[in-house]
Amino acid sequence: MSRLDQQMAFLTEVDRLKSVLRATTLCDGSRMENSAEHSWHIALYALVLAEHAETPLDTAKVIKMLLLHDLVEIDAGDAPVFGTHDTEALAVQEQAAAIRIFGLLPDDQAQAFRALWDEFEANESPEAQFAKSIDRMQPPMQNLASGGGSWIDYDVTQNMFETRIGPKINTGAPKIWAWLQPKVAAFFAGRG
Repeated sequence: MSRLDQQMAFLTEVDRLKSVLRATTLCDGSRMENSAEHSWHIALYALVLAEHAETPLDTAKVIKMLLLHDLVEIDAGDAPVFGTHDTEALAVQEQAAAIRIFGLLPDDQAQAFRALWDEFEANESPEAQFAKSIDRMQPPMQNLASGGGSWIDYDVTQNMFETRIGPKINTGAPKIWAWLQPKVAAFFAGRG
């Protein structure tokens, strides 16, 4: 296959991400969001909110990570943060998916995209930490906008939210967590 054939095969394959439904609804609550919409939305979140990072970031790198990070869901599916799943088995499925999906590309692009995906997963660089934080911040924003969304579906409490999600947002985006946390607390207080 030519380089262009390989690139087009990859682009055709990743269209399948549009069919992977997530546990979170759209902000208006009208339907479930798909993983492609989520990736696009959080890329915009990063573009808009990068100025609130603790240190200067390579924003283009963050956006690339966010556009690539969920492609493995084509094979492995979405694992809702408040759902129950075998994390070790999921990690194995995602690794296999990364090999298959990025392997459709020409070698240089496959290696570059896989390196970005691995960096996001490792969550060690400032860009990866900010990207992970933004990835975890968008669903609560949609739940707040939709009147609870998946929090209601999964019977989430404020303590569950703050234990599972708070540290993940705070690690890479403490200013954003400081802004979001009182809004989430107010939502849960209003449900009490």
